[in-house]
Amino acid sequence: MSWCALDVAADHYADILVVDLLGGIGDLVMILPAIHGLARRNPGAVLRVVSHEPGVDLLREDPAVAGVHVAGPHAGDARAAVVEAVTVRAPDLAVTTTRYDGIPELLATTGARCVTDLWRRPPSDELVATRYLRILHAEGLLDADALHTAPQVRLRPAERAAGEETLAGLLPLVDLPPVVLVPDAGMAVKRWPELSWLRLVETLAGYGHPVLSVTPMPPVRSLPAGDLRHLAAVFAAVARRGGVVVGGDTGPVRLASAAGARTVALFGPTLATRYGLGVPTGVELQGVPACSHRRPTAITEQVCWWDAHCPVAAEGPACMIGIDPAEVAERVFALIGR
Repeated sequence: MSWCALDVAADHYADILVVDLLGGIGDLVMILPAIHGLARRNPGAVLRVVSHEPGVDLLREDPAVAGVHVAGPHAGDARAAVVEAVTVRAPDLAVTTTRYDGIPELLATTGARCVTDLWRRPPSDELVATRYLRILHAEGLLDADALHTAPQVRLRPAERAAGEETLAGLLPLVDLPPVVLVPDAGMAVKRWPELSWLRLVETLAGYGHPVLSVTPMPPVRSLPAGDLRHLAAVFAAVARRGGVVVGGDTGPVRLASAAGARTVALFGPTLATRYGLGVPTGVELQGVPACSHRRPTAITEQVCWWDAHCPVAAEGPACMIGIDPAEVAERVFALIGR
């Protein structure tokens, strides 16, 4: 059941609580269209979000979000943050992507109208963010125009200016669009091999394009350390220059897309038809599309997921190794317009 209360006739909600405690930056980015759609549908509502650091930084300056409640990293912290949120102010609508630690049952005790299952036996060919929107629309909580919205990080003019300044300080005096790489990933199984990255850098640099990296990757120059909002602002500056961000199925790549940058996303253990960015400004490359070990709707149960041990390739995840650097470079050049 997705309803926590029997009275579902109200069209407008004054206090909305969104709970996203799946743990990843990318997970929070995927729920942004739902957050913004709920805010548009309920003008004047107090909309709060319960989530983890560092992702909540993306919401602290968002005009649609009145407040955030931060869950700590330890066992029990997620539930405690939700308890705090409903104690501080009782919601009349609660939406959660999170189903562990008895969180749906906890929300049910508030008497609010709740949507506690945004999954509902998902098909493997429907994007996660799209499914969230479609279910909320079916529940009468989002307008039809929300169904086709992409994630968007809302930046203040001063933040955009700071991003421009940071990027300008890193770029040589050339007019070619920059390419920013995201070589790291939270899960080892999602990482593209180092040799593949170096071959891509060689190709891009050979055509004169400035190449930067979000994390250290010699000989590429790295972006300076900063919070997620500043990284989003740098990505927005990359977008303004017609540049491209390249990386695996990771939060920073989703953040780049949400900041308006063109992206080339590399998908291996996760299926692009389910976890893709789904935007016309991006390209998604899928390694080993027909892998029999992939479980698109139960990725944490894949044999390779936790330790990156691939059952078909001793040297590492075959699905990531199989993505050709030459094809990645071609897709980058196509987005740039070379």
